[in-house]
Amino acid sequence: MTKQEFFTYCRETFGTLPDYPFEEDFETAVMRHTATRKWYAIAMRVSRRKFGQASDEVIDVVNLKLPTEMFGSFGADVGVYPAYHMNKLHWISVLLPDVPEDVAQFLIGVSFEATRDKKKHKKGNE
Repeated sequence: MTKQEFFTYCRETFGTLPDYPFEEDFETAVMRHTATRKWYAIAMRVSRRKFGQASDEVIDVVNLKLPTEMFGSFGADVGVYPAYHMNKLHWISVLLPDVPEDVAQFLIGVSFEATRDKKKHKKGNE
């Protein structure tokens, strides 16, 4: 999956567009819930070396939030690592060129749900 395919998937599936909140950084984008503005993903360019690989190649990486019970279900063999530059107890890094597209889409959906507003709506007010 490319970064552009990631953005397209998020737009078509969740109706969200990339946001570039960091001054003078036009590559790092966050994906937010439209109602709460809460992040469910951050896309950035990171060296493979940051993930223990013997390469200085800079690739597209997406950090996603997972429920703690899902940690350990995915590993480096499918392109999933403890989060780069975020809380490793709650976030993972998905190396977009390495992870199978169906796995990426599944994890994006999990992150979207894990970060969604959990407030209970009264019946009839949804």
